[in-house]
Amino acid sequence: MNQTSRAITDWLASAHHVPAQAGRELDVGIALLRTGAVFDAIRLPAPVVHAAADSEDPDAVASFLAEVLEDGAVIHDAYGVGVWYYALVPPGTYADWRVPDVECLRPGTWLGVPRLDLTARPGPYWAVPPSAVGSVCAARAVADLVALGQGRLLQVPAPERTL
Repeated sequence: MNQTSRAITDWLASAHHVPAQAGRELDVGIALLRTGAVFDAIRLPAPVVHAAADSEDPDAVASFLAEVLEDGAVIHDAYGVGVWYYALVPPGTYADWRVPDVECLRPGTWLGVPRLDLTARPGPYWAVPPSAVGSVCAARAVADLVALGQGRLLQVPAPERTL
């Protein structure tokens, strides 16, 4: 692991009450970290993200997210019935988040955070891995992404005309 990766892993692990344990867990797979200390997380429904990206292709979605969220870190959790994306945002975002139908996780919520090099399925992986310590998304950019995706989901195709 290079120096930058170690620094990012240490930053993420600092969200845990025992950072050394979380660091070891991040080195081998996934660590459960609490939101609120070093990052908050906004849980994004996959249909909203896919509508905003105008694609379900993982590579296209990742490229879109990296661009519109300016390389802020995003986890994709494709396990289970619900498929979610988690945009890491600055701590304190929870207090001001007011976007309908999209939740910012309450401080102290446990979030499965993958090892930095987990960038594909199976299981939770980084759609956009953190590129530096503190690599979070701007909450405003996440809100704009949600508005775009929700707007596209609400669009009803015009009926075809027959002559």
